[in-house]
Amino acid sequence: MTGLNPPNDADARRSVPPVICYPTETLPEPDMAMYARFRERLATLDQATSAPREAAAIRVPAGHFLRIKSVEGPQVGDLNLFNANNLNERFYSGKTRALHGTHITTGERMWSSFPYLRPMATVTDDTLGWYGMDTFGGSVHDVIGTRCDPYTGNLLSGTLYHHCCHSNLTRALAESEGLSLTEAEALVHDVLNVFMCTGFTRDTGQYFMKASPVRPGDYLELFAEIDLLAVLSACPGGDCSTTHSSDVAKCYPLEMEVLKPVTTDGWTPPPVNGYDGTHGT
Repeated sequence: MTGLNPPNDADARRSVPPVICYPTETLPEPDMAMYARFRERLATLDQATSAPREAAAIRVPAGHFLRIKSVEGPQVGDLNLFNANNLNERFYSGKTRALHGTHITTGERMWSSFPYLRPMATVTDDTLGWYGMDTFGGSVHDVIGTRCDPYTGNLLSGTLYHHCCHSNLTRALAESEGLSLTEAEALVHDVLNVFMCTGFTRDTGQYFMKASPVRPGDYLELFAEIDLLAVLSACPGGDCSTTHSSDVAKCYPLEMEVLKPVTTDGWTPPPVNGYDGTHGT
């Protein structure tokens, strides 16, 4: 196999320094002091609970906060975000990853799909922000995993498991929006893996998971930059320390709480992306 025979300048080729694909120096910085002012006085507007191995949906008006909380035990969740008024605009995990890296935390944003490409939500608080990056290359709240799904399970093991996150999100979206399963499934997209601790192995580059550090009382808080529909699955992997896409792991519920600030003075929703859409024609 010729691919295993290195050229004479192999070391020189490997030593070429990397270049950041998307430098973010010109990316508008979120005004965290403004969000902190909004957070000073919050009132609960709505709540929803994702039961173990199930998903729930909730609407978050623009200018409100969504707090995703661990309430009983270590549990990870798979989050889809939609523009509540246009389900075609939805979370774009790949572009979020390209702009912010493999995991997101306070001060970073969840970006929407083309042709809109604007901030959907800003992370305003993260009680697991202390975790950082561990010695294995693992961190929390990833935008690299796609969501556990029945198709991959069937491909790898020949199983038909119906309570993986993809299926949970499909059922919850269909029920919330009055869609058929076929219509809903076409809209379900790659997720923010809330509380999940993941990374890539150094030797093989494989996606790994390990026990989440989340505990009851921990939360991830988002500020809704536009009207949002949030759909959250309580992953069948529980804390994802051993397995997922099965009924083996111990699982717990996750709570979503919509919080209304007293004021949002000084904030305006972001416009859709300014590209003219002509694509060179």
